[in-house]
Amino acid sequence: MDRKEIQKLESFFHRRFNMKGITIRPRPRKDDTAEVYFGDEFVGVLFRDDEEGELSYNFTMAILDIDLEEA
Repeated sequence: MDRKEIQKLESFFHRRFNMKGITIRPRPRKDDTAEVYFGDEFVGVLFRDDEEGELSYNFTMAILDIDLEEA
């Protein structure tokens, strides 16, 4: 993913979740995935899927049971 694409995705996350602290960072040596952070905390991976000319993105976030105890 190039910088322009990442900026568009960040803007989408900011609007959709109303959270300005979300950032998306490119992964070294990977052009089809990026890492999603909230502040300095890694929260998930964003996958780019360009199949048969249809572009989509998949966001995967793991939630640990110990994280639920903090709520």
